[in-house]
Amino acid sequence: MSAHRRKPTTRSRRRPSRRRRLGRTLLVTGCALTALTGGGAWYAYRDLAAGIGSSKALQGAEKSKFGDTNILLMGLDSRRDQNGEELPEEVLDALHAGSSDIGGYNANTLILLHVPGDGSRAKAFSVPRDDFVEIAGHGKDKIKKAYGLAKEKRQEQLAAQGVEDRRQLDREGREAGRRAQIETVRNFLGVPVDHFAELNLAGFHHLAEALGGVPVCLNRAVKDKHSGADFPAGPQTLDGRQSLAFVRQRHGLDMGDLDRTKRQQAFLAGATKKLNSAGTFTDPMKLIKLIDAAKKDVVTDEGWDLLAFVKQAKNLSGGRVHFTTLPVERFGRNHGEDINVVDDMKIKRLIAEQIGPEAAASPGAPGAASAPAASHEASREDAPPPPSSPPSPSAPKDGGGIPCVD
Repeated sequence: MSAHRRKPTTRSRRRPSRRRRLGRTLLVTGCALTALTGGGAWYAYRDLAAGIGSSKALQGAEKSKFGDTNILLMGLDSRRDQNGEELPEEVLDALHAGSSDIGGYNANTLILLHVPGDGSRAKAFSVPRDDFVEIAGHGKDKIKKAYGLAKEKRQEQLAAQGVEDRRQLDREGREAGRRAQIETVRNFLGVPVDHFAELNLAGFHHLAEALGGVPVCLNRAVKDKHSGADFPAGPQTLDGRQSLAFVRQRHGLDMGDLDRTKRQQAFLAGATKKLNSAGTFTDPMKLIKLIDAAKKDVVTDEGWDLLAFVKQAKNLSGGRVHFTTLPVERFGRNHGEDINVVDDMKIKRLIAEQIGPEAAASPGAPGAASAPAASHEASREDAPPPPSSPPSPSAPKDGGGIPCVD
């Protein structure tokens, strides 16, 4: 009897015991998941550092002073991947970018991002791709051509030495292209370049997809068959295909290429805002998508601590970057091509005023004090003058914190 009386008591004690065990199990599981999430984020970063394209193009280059950082963002008009292979046809179709033989290796997007060491507002300077400047080892030409010209020259040298491996030719050619493009921008602006990031044409598509879309705002509706742009007026979120069309459009814009630089600035501002607001760097799945996109399309300088920059980049959203498009004096012609005639010294002074004369001290490279006037062959007196300083994307209209552009 006594034994039978004890059974209910035993059962009654087991119920809280099971609950306690369940609670402990959930607690341990939660701790494990937290640890795995943190560890996963760390592993993802290590994977990014190991898997992203790396370049030695900045080896031995002079660095900025006072903790400042200058980052050159280069967008290539290339329809090929990092190994020089053609992009798949379905990707080219999605990009509305034509054949992989089009575009070459012109640096159609050149933005110098200056991040002050004191934490004050960052500044970004867009360099119009057709600015007629002194190109390292070549003479005067459009600034966008520095990459492709040096790449082709190096590949020809290697081929003459008997190198036949296509990947080696492409790899060493692109390193030469990066060095020439960076040196050309450095000499033109009169500032050191501490880091760089190179993005191919498909990169805009993949970045927007990884972010789940990029917010932008347009002052008016546009439609362009050349780039595939077809957007209503007002704020909107662009997917990968739309993003590429947005940054590539120049037909139908009042100032053509100069207006396209505003589109590139607006895309960068929208992407930075999305990175911060979407919690990308605290969500392992979003981070992995971003890493996969970066590994496909991005090359940076060797030794750049990307994790440190990611933390810094969080402060660059929400209007914390001031964009400026460098001024063009007039339009001209050179060997049958349209060019932007620029005043080298005027631009160096502008940069010095914006970031401080000490930070803008020229590295002493050749061409840093070149004459501002373009060659006689390049001038075209009847060309319509562009605005002395094309406006940046700071139009009065606003789309939810995103400046509207034309």
